[in-house]
Amino acid sequence: MYSHSDRSDSPDAGDPATALAAFQEGAAPTASVLARMLDVIDYGVLLALDDGHVVFANKVAREELDDRHPLQLLGQSLRARRSRDIAPLWAALECAALRGLQRMLTLGDAEGESVTVAFIPMSDPAIGPRAGAMLVVGRRSACDDLSVEAFGRQSRLTDAEVRVLKLLCLGRRPADIALAQRVALCTVRTHISNIRDKTGAPSVGDLVLEVTKLPPLFRRIRARA
Repeated sequence: MYSHSDRSDSPDAGDPATALAAFQEGAAPTASVLARMLDVIDYGVLLALDDGHVVFANKVAREELDDRHPLQLLGQSLRARRSRDIAPLWAALECAALRGLQRMLTLGDAEGESVTVAFIPMSDPAIGPRAGAMLVVGRRSACDDLSVEAFGRQSRLTDAEVRVLKLLCLGRRPADIALAQRVALCTVRTHISNIRDKTGAPSVGDLVLEVTKLPPLFRRIRARA
């Protein structure tokens, strides 16, 4: 579907051993290797031409840009779900692709789902004569679940404490967490106190900030055929 992500200068570009040997020999990474690297980034990444034609979308973008997301992929065409976002979307894409200006745009609305997208100029002979831009789509959650779980194991948090930490990272208040977990408020406060003791965080705000800085972890993905 996304032709540039499937192209390769080598028939063995999808093989990890071949790719590693190429890097060790100082060879430039192939399009296939770069596409696989982008597939494990915890942000939706797209390469779009100035007319909205998408020539590449990574795994996160392909999974998240559904009919509820403010930004949508219809075939290989970039679209805004809300009619009021259409003009700002094209203006931001034009500024990046044709004028070489970085832009940041929030699509959607505060009452429903909203997302912030960065538009970065990305013209290159590899994508042809048309001007292009890279779109980096903001995450729906500030903290990656796998990273929080790994952080919890490292800090020797219990499963219950990890669940509380995940909800704190989503901005939930202790009372809301207690309701969601169907436990007493004092239990949640005890979990928070234990988390702070085990991690050494002086406050909940400092704890959440530390977690948001964690590098993302990823579930094992299959190599492309």
